[in-house]
Amino acid sequence: MSEPTQSATTCGCRHTDANKRPAMPSFTSWGDLEHRKRKTAAPGGLVLKSLQIAALCAICFLSGCGNESPATKSEPAPAPKPAEPAVPDDIQAAARSLLGAETQVLQFGDLAKTGKQQFLAANVVPKTPKNNLPGTIVTRAVIAENQDGQWSEILRCDEHLKNAKGYLGLTPLASVTGWRVQYEQDPVKGLQLYFTPLKGTDDDAHVLPIGIRWNPKTKRYQSLDRSYENFLLESPTMTGTPRSTLR
Repeated sequence: MSEPTQSATTCGCRHTDANKRPAMPSFTSWGDLEHRKRKTAAPGGLVLKSLQIAALCAICFLSGCGNESPATKSEPAPAPKPAEPAVPDDIQAAARSLLGAETQVLQFGDLAKTGKQQFLAANVVPKTPKNNLPGTIVTRAVIAENQDGQWSEILRCDEHLKNAKGYLGLTPLASVTGWRVQYEQDPVKGLQLYFTPLKGTDDDAHVLPIGIRWNPKTKRYQSLDRSYENFLLESPTMTGTPRSTLR
């Protein structure tokens, strides 16, 4: 009996005999195949798990860095105060002629907002261990005004407070040897002064500051009442009670 012939295709492949049954894989061969798959997949799963752990560590690290407070920025250094303008020579000379060589010019310019130049000068008591009082302590002070090129004194503070008309209201009757002076420049009202007597007061009320400001009606510096609203008239002598007048 002749053997079955095999027919070839145009691609060179051979077909098995139609009457020959193909071999079926046994259970043992399938088990071996699954075992081989597991052995092949095992290294890949290990790598994947390692990558997951590394990614988790990276996330935790980044989260920890994000929770850190940012570095505190240093505050910018404050801008230096502008240097005070130099006192003109003529003002310094006039102040020394009125109060002596140990004179300090505290303010100068259009102090009363009248268009005329004025200056405030004083004999300032230097700070020492014995003199630790707060504020600027003076023994004498003056305000002078430039009138037709000449400096003229228009207010004086020594043992008392006075101007060309007499003693200012609220001036202590007893002589005062030292004053604490405070001053501020109002853009509308001009220079405002506050003199507090340190010694020689005859009344407890005199420990309060005595306010002084330019009165545009009388055109001179006058003291103010305790409300610091109304001007007080001067007294030619140290007797009597100062009278008040509306601004």
